[in-house]
Amino acid sequence: MKVARGELFAVPPRWLFLRLEADDGTVGWGEPIVEGRAATVATAVEELLEYVVGTDPRRIEDTFQTLYRGGFYRGGPILTSAISGIEQALWDMKARALGVPVYELLGGPVRERMRVYAWIGGDRPHEASAAARERLEQGYRAVKMNASGEAGYSEPPAFVEAVVARAEAVREAVGPQVDLALDFHGRVHTSLAARLLDALQAVAPMFVEEPVLSEHLDALPELARRTSIPLATGERMYTRWGFRELLQRGGVAIVQPDVSHAGGIWETRKIAAMAEAYDVALAPHCPLGPIALASALQVDACTPNALIQEESFGIHYNAGGEVDTYVKGADWLIPSDGYVTVPDGPGLGIEIDEPAVRVAAERAAREGARDWRNPIWRLPDGSIAEW
Repeated sequence: MKVARGELFAVPPRWLFLRLEADDGTVGWGEPIVEGRAATVATAVEELLEYVVGTDPRRIEDTFQTLYRGGFYRGGPILTSAISGIEQALWDMKARALGVPVYELLGGPVRERMRVYAWIGGDRPHEASAAARERLEQGYRAVKMNASGEAGYSEPPAFVEAVVARAEAVREAVGPQVDLALDFHGRVHTSLAARLLDALQAVAPMFVEEPVLSEHLDALPELARRTSIPLATGERMYTRWGFRELLQRGGVAIVQPDVSHAGGIWETRKIAAMAEAYDVALAPHCPLGPIALASALQVDACTPNALIQEESFGIHYNAGGEVDTYVKGADWLIPSDGYVTVPDGPGLGIEIDEPAVRVAAERAAREGARDWRNPIWRLPDGSIAEW
């Protein structure tokens, strides 16, 4: 078996799919994407495929090493996301050829279903309480919201009070039996993060995500000492080498690698194993499409310290396409009492609706659809703020 060809499909709302085909007709799918940089990642994938076409798709570790180390410059969001999508497609091909789900090749399952959470707020959360109640009716038992809008190095007491009031309103709406996570999104600086964590203790969040940017990992141990709220981070970190520093510094309770950014399925499993040795849980980041989510669930299925999985169904980014738009059969996406079933079909466990993908990609190209871009935020003085 040899990889014969690869095709890329940019589809709404902001996703990039990769289709690899072997010379015996076996097909595998991956999702190599950096949100808002689809064209850039597509170019990287096309360059990397020069190393992949003609190779045995079953030699996944060797291919990863070739792609990661063979170009001299390594790491970062673009190259590692390109590798991630290729690697996912190789696992899909290999497991399909063997007639088993990917998790069977990674030690076998440790669970039959996986706890999931859903988003309830956009960049400027409002009416979050109503959104949370709607999610409960959909079968979720854990939700996450952005904690604030833009923030400077320091903000007045009213800013902190507004963040707390919004979180308290959601907590009151869902009650103590439902988990509520708060995403700081790296928007606040260290001193303000400390004030917010102090003020949010009574809300009892499941975790606070990205309390500071990943550039400021040295702040996490001190923030963790100040609070009993678990701190989570990792969506903007790549490979086991990036997570090694985080785990060695301490302060993190939950790591959040993205299977489409951090290096792929096997690399995420390695990161999870490192985290387990530090008594740290795994909660993969995934505000993306069905291939990324199925890949993450394959990791969750065989990972003892997997805590909860982000699911992007109904997320505010999904304008023009949903997680079930490009798959045949979406029962696995529907939560029951807070859990989804891990897809157990061959490969990634899902069947991509290839005609739907081709039609959507062709329409987007024909109409000149512009890729999604994250907004640019500015503070009142005109300076750039973190989004």
